[in-house]
Amino acid sequence: MVVIRLARSGAKKRPFYPIVVADKRNASTGAFIEQLGFFNPIAKGGEERLRFNVEKAEVWISKGAQASDRVRLLMKEAKMGPEAVAAAREAKKAKKVAAKQAAAKAGAEAKAAEEAAAAKAAEETAAGTAETSAE
Repeated sequence: MVVIRLARSGAKKRPFYPIVVADKRNASTGAFIEQLGFFNPIAKGGEERLRFNVEKAEVWISKGAQASDRVRLLMKEAKMGPEAVAAAREAKKAKKVAAKQAAAKAGAEAKAAEEAAAAKAAEETAAGTAETSAE
């Protein structure tokens, strides 16, 4: 069976993944049939993060090759384009920050309500103690 997968290369703590078409029986870093592009997960600045020949990948898939889960995600990302991917990441980050702020606000409100309930209970206890001592 032929698969489209990532083959790890690069230095220690600096991964770099060529996207290759290979026989499933071969080691992930071993022999491959064709290289379709690369994925650089730690690209910074002007470095290219992803180069993927989606047309060739679709040809291989039409011939029966199976793409790994990560390759499917990268294929989708390559079709979107780098600007759309960056915009989607920023939107996701903003949503996460907003959710975190909402959770913090809800936690603060819950803590304030809990403190108010505790103060009221202490007040009632003090009032009950004063009534019993007056009798």
